[in-house]
Amino acid sequence: MTKYTGYIGTYTKQQSKGVYQFTLDTEKKALSDVKVAAELGNPTYVTVSDDGKNLYAVTKDGDNGGLTAFSIHGETGGLTELNRQTRAGSPPCHVSVDHQKSTVVTANYHSTEVVSYLTNEDGSLHPAVSVIENEGSGPHERQEKPHMHFAGFTPDEKYVVAVDLGTDRVTSYAVDNGKLTEVQVFTAKPGSGPRHLTFHPNKKFAYVMTELSSEVLVLRYDENDGSFTQQQSIPTLPEDFKETNDGSAIHISSDGRFVYAGNRGHNSLAVYKVDQDSGQLTFIEWTSTEGNWPRDFVLDPSEDFLIATNQKSNTMTLFERDQATGKLSLIQSDVSVPEPVCVKFLG
Repeated sequence: MTKYTGYIGTYTKQQSKGVYQFTLDTEKKALSDVKVAAELGNPTYVTVSDDGKNLYAVTKDGDNGGLTAFSIHGETGGLTELNRQTRAGSPPCHVSVDHQKSTVVTANYHSTEVVSYLTNEDGSLHPAVSVIENEGSGPHERQEKPHMHFAGFTPDEKYVVAVDLGTDRVTSYAVDNGKLTEVQVFTAKPGSGPRHLTFHPNKKFAYVMTELSSEVLVLRYDENDGSFTQQQSIPTLPEDFKETNDGSAIHISSDGRFVYAGNRGHNSLAVYKVDQDSGQLTFIEWTSTEGNWPRDFVLDPSEDFLIATNQKSNTMTLFERDQATGKLSLIQSDVSVPEPVCVKFLG
């Protein structure tokens, strides 16, 4: 396949209308055809089901926040809304769906909640099964209360892992028919502000990006009990960079050889090589995202390319990726898209 469809979650505070879609042509090495796929309030994070039939978007609906389920049109990639589940309060900031498309989970930065939903056969959503409110705080000025920033499944999907920027905690919940029960808590360095997490494909390691301290934490994962233990911490910034930086997203190549971490402020992607035995990281290089405030990025299905979204400059940037070295080469910058946050591919 030479053409892939991607989706962009956005803020709708200025010009954006909602969820956008675009095309990556791997033969021409170009992004094109950016257009509105669904009009929706603040769908900052989206995710696509493994079977490619559904997209889930976090949603602001008046004074309510929650989740909207869409079906994906097979030929065009177009979106048709199935239903939405919302409740009073702010929208979530992250959404994940399991491989079977039976359970969907969200994390809410403002309301401190982790919420789980069961789905119908067509991918539409039942009302929430679990609503877990979190408590606590941290030493940083932005840690006045919990700020849940990520909720996703462990590789075996026995657990949901929630990452809390506000209390420096990574919590594992056992999943039983969508219902979540807390079983383990890993606590990071006080004030580090863990934000997002990705698992190594060997299922033994996880990598956590911290927003406040701009580090990647290498954690060993125990699938027997859902616990984590830290193996390494490595900075995402040059030592001499003293300006404001917020760590953003973190992703790993599917061969488990390279980890990429986003810096908002330094406006770069940090690239690391993975030791397959220890899981530990060795820094390779920084690559400019050619824009302001890279909120997220994604590897395309071929993993020959990487696309970054620059929220404050309203742009996407396309890189070619060397699968042998992990390094990125700029192909296309200044692709216009309003208020982009997250980017995902179909396929």
